[in-house]
Amino acid sequence: MEKLFVIFGKKVYKTMSRIGKLPIKVPSSVDVKIVDQTISISGPHGKLTREISELMNISFTDGKLFVTKNSDSRIAKELYGLSRTLINNMVIGVSQKFEKRLDIKGVGYKSQLQGKNLILSLGYSHPINITPPEGIDVAIENNTTIIIKGIDKESVGQLAATIRSKRPPEPYKGKGIMYRNEIIKRKVGKSGK
Repeated sequence: MEKLFVIFGKKVYKTMSRIGKLPIKVPSSVDVKIVDQTISISGPHGKLTREISELMNISFTDGKLFVTKNSDSRIAKELYGLSRTLINNMVIGVSQKFEKRLDIKGVGYKSQLQGKNLILSLGYSHPINITPPEGIDVAIENNTTIIIKGIDKESVGQLAATIRSKRPPEPYKGKGIMYRNEIIKRKVGKSGK
């Protein structure tokens, strides 16, 4: 549905959220429960619950979830696509899990697991100890690849960002912790005389 607006003498068409109006396909292995504004989604990997704004309506029919707006206010329009994306991430998380991979580059830089804790040696005078939150699994390949898995996309992304922040990649030699397939813009160092 298109709406016509006139801004500074120009005609501008404003369309509805393309993301918000898309239905969410729910796999047969996933159960959905909606009570008032609380949605609970459980699947083979776990269960997630989220409170959705009162400006949104959630309905579940024929294996699909639909999100609709209660009003045409600006806040409702802002939350429309966001609410749909958050619910979609919950469905994907409990059915498949989310995964982030980090690569460590640098001489002597390495990682290891001690119980559930992640120990990083990154060229500092002390090792860095990181305890992952509940429900997040951390694995290590070849001492230089960290794999983070979990059903909550926000928690997986936050832990990956926290680990990367301990030694972000530098632009001269490319040393540090970076996401898999991340491209680092390299700089040319000073030439010696």
